[in-house]
Amino acid sequence: MASGREILHKMKEKVQEKVGLGSTAESGKGKSTASKNIKHGYHLVEGKSLHPMEDYVVAEFKHVGDSELGLFAIFDGHLSQVIPDYLKSHLFDNILNEPDFWIEPENAIRKGYRITDQDILEKAVDLGQGGSTAVTAILINGQKLVIVNVDDSRAVICKNGEAKQLSVDHEPTTEKESIENRGGFVSNFPGDVARVDGQLAVARAFGDKSLKEHLSSEPDVTVEIIDDDTELLILASDGLWKVMTNQEAVDAIRNVKDAWSAAKLLTDEAVMRNSTDDISCIVVTFYSGIGFSNNVQAHFVMHILSYQKLSHT
Repeated sequence: MASGREILHKMKEKVQEKVGLGSTAESGKGKSTASKNIKHGYHLVEGKSLHPMEDYVVAEFKHVGDSELGLFAIFDGHLSQVIPDYLKSHLFDNILNEPDFWIEPENAIRKGYRITDQDILEKAVDLGQGGSTAVTAILINGQKLVIVNVDDSRAVICKNGEAKQLSVDHEPTTEKESIENRGGFVSNFPGDVARVDGQLAVARAFGDKSLKEHLSSEPDVTVEIIDDDTELLILASDGLWKVMTNQEAVDAIRNVKDAWSAAKLLTDEAVMRNSTDDISCIVVTFYSGIGFSNNVQAHFVMHILSYQKLSHT
């Protein structure tokens, strides 16, 4: 029979899968049906700014024919809740509707990004001002991971304990030449962050129609193969990365078995480090043990078996 503490813990973990408005924290978790070792969890915390929560997430496993797709995304809105919510509802559909997705997924994802941004711009009267950054991850049959991002929401993978950034941070300072070539400028006033045309602190984004001629929405795409060394993947908005390095984030959760608990730990740590922005985090785990990759587990088991064999001789 479960103890009172265990029951309470289960109640805390039984969180809603839906992310909506009106609360300061949202969470969810799930697992692959094709591989018992692949699980995900997410947690979001509203920041201390005066605006409502503008982070939205997608985290689900979806069967398409004989294949399974892990669909994960973080959309970090600015001056808008509507546009990140629109991305949550439409971006993956647009990508998967591309006829060449299964043949050339990277190209299909790029096309899906472009089509979605065009739709947002065409619907600007209804969707309003503002825009959103994005980082998406598509896990194909648990083997191939395609990471795509626009601006500074980030994807970091851990293999054998080493953090590896799979996304590319797009900052106004690093994108200055491209912005100027489009006819814009980057301001960098004392006491303020760098801004495109003195207004926007992001260099690439969906939406932002008023600044679009100076602002790119072209994503960066990275492909990573999931192997026995792969332990976990973190997707998070800049509310986390402003206060934690990639390696710090990985080190903090390597020994946390539950993916949701790992995501919540990272958001809690960011709050403890005085992050004031909205914080959203998705963790995908690829191992069944606690803090061990498959290779390390195998080595550990072999060591125990060898010890047992020697002890009986």
